[in-house]
Amino acid sequence: MPKVGPLRLRLRRGVYKGITIGSGQCPVKRYNRQLRDLIIRGRAKPSFIDSHHLGLEEAPTAYDRFDKREDGWTKVLLHPAAA
Repeated sequence: MPKVGPLRLRLRRGVYKGITIGSGQCPVKRYNRQLRDLIIRGRAKPSFIDSHHLGLEEAPTAYDRFDKREDGWTKVLLHPAAA
């Protein structure tokens, strides 16, 4: 869940400068095959993003730390049978 809070913008300055604000998800499907091929050829290694490998019993704590965006908590992999 993303952090929630007020966002203050000075819209008048943006209007005068012709600034456009947009949002949306990146086009994941457009890059899936290209990224897969890079991984297969060894040119990309996505595992560097994994910051923690934990047992399932640690999920509540891990989720809390990830949700609070604590430093070093980029991606947590949970292993049900981990010791």
